[in-house]
Amino acid sequence: MDAHTFGVLFLGGVGLAVVVWVLHKLGSALASIAEALAAAAVVFFALWWLLKALGWMVAQIVMHPRTTITVLALVAWCYWVGWVSLLVSLCVVGSGLACWRWFHLVSYDQWAGQFLRTWWQKWAIYVPKLPSWLHACGLSVKDDAIPVDLTVTLVGRKKITRDRERAGVRIPKVKRVKSGPSWDEVRVQLVPGQKPEDFDDAARALASARKVGRCQVREVAPDVVSIDFQRRDLLAAPVPCPELGSMPVDLRHVWAGRTEYGQDWRVPLFGSGSHTLTAGASGAGKNSVMWCPLVAIAPAIREGLVRVSGIDPKGMELAYGRGIFHRYAVTPKDALALLDDLVDAMDKRKSEFAGRVRSVPISSENPLELIEFDEIGALTKYTDRKTREQIVEKVALLTTQGRALGFTVRGYVQEPTKETVPVRELFPRRICLRVTAKSHVGMVLGDQAYERGAWANRIDESAAGVGYVWGEGLREPLRVRAGWVPDASVKALEAYVGGQVGHWGGVAA
Repeated sequence: MDAHTFGVLFLGGVGLAVVVWVLHKLGSALASIAEALAAAAVVFFALWWLLKALGWMVAQIVMHPRTTITVLALVAWCYWVGWVSLLVSLCVVGSGLACWRWFHLVSYDQWAGQFLRTWWQKWAIYVPKLPSWLHACGLSVKDDAIPVDLTVTLVGRKKITRDRERAGVRIPKVKRVKSGPSWDEVRVQLVPGQKPEDFDDAARALASARKVGRCQVREVAPDVVSIDFQRRDLLAAPVPCPELGSMPVDLRHVWAGRTEYGQDWRVPLFGSGSHTLTAGASGAGKNSVMWCPLVAIAPAIREGLVRVSGIDPKGMELAYGRGIFHRYAVTPKDALALLDDLVDAMDKRKSEFAGRVRSVPISSENPLELIEFDEIGALTKYTDRKTREQIVEKVALLTTQGRALGFTVRGYVQEPTKETVPVRELFPRRICLRVTAKSHVGMVLGDQAYERGAWANRIDESAAGVGYVWGEGLREPLRVRAGWVPDASVKALEAYVGGQVGHWGGVAA
């Protein structure tokens, strides 16, 4: 090997050593950078998940403060004091609540029971189970149109990707739960693509899913509905009517029975919404709807502040309490004469007060004229044409002009068709008791009443007086039960009205 070749190999070896040394240093530097980036990434993701966890905790505290604070308090108690003392304290508190509930159920439910029941119903039933019920009842929105990206490579192969974040099914979210003695109110947030009417159509399916007798849907906001489930029926037992003269009389809020929420059901006999049409099959309880308010206002009738007129085509129901009626008619001819007399009295009152007041004050000189028209269909359809037309005309005059003048018409009918009661739409307040056909519900209460939960055709025959109310001031059908008035109470009312005037607490008109 000559000197030239040796020099070339020597220089090549030196150069290779230098390159290896440089690559070693560069690799060490890159490794340090990679380690630093990896450490930074780990720290970043750790901080990200920590912040996300903190955000979730804050959201839970804000959204569910009572539950979160209770859990934290229990954990702190176990940590600082011990689980034995916690168990003993819970037993003492539970025993106290049980005794409170046993001795005074009303105050217990008002101050403690409803909150405990709401908490349990929300986390044990509605939050875990309601989404599956909604999905099974068709109240979910499926994202069928999922975005698809197509990628074409140089060799003609296609790569298909989908947006998995938007795939799947969106279900309304539970916002709030309120549990009362017999009803649960569950407010849910609608998802885009839904409307409140969708929930109306699924009310019966939701009731079946919850295994309850009734479900009612109420629109709270354009994107929020309240799904109300009836856990138990507070109207299963008959509601007794009040004793004569046992309560002050307010003609705008007369006691008539109980509502499905356990509250007093009151009806107006004077003023807005006083004209009432009650429909129901034979034995549905129309008599209770008629007699119970009359028992409640007995002192006003005795004082002469209310004059009751009765039209009784059957000649049986109102005849049993004939003594309370200022005017009374059975035949179509007598009924027409009675209505003519009322229209004349209304015209006189109109002439006297026109331009002076907007609503005639009730007094002994100008009493409330209350017309009880039993079986109104018998005279508005099943009589001769001339008399029928005249009766319809008089009833229309009284219902359209009588409110402010102190004339109130309350009609009762078995067949609520337009042909039977041509003036049906002139009664602003409607009561639908048990009926024989689903279509009758809409005839009485209006369109969508059945879909909103007014299942009057499903009322049991033994539940006389149970029905649904929908009219002025009521956005949703309200289930009620009229107070039951036995025959003895009707006779007692007749004797009370005909007796001497006594102190009874006053009348508010």
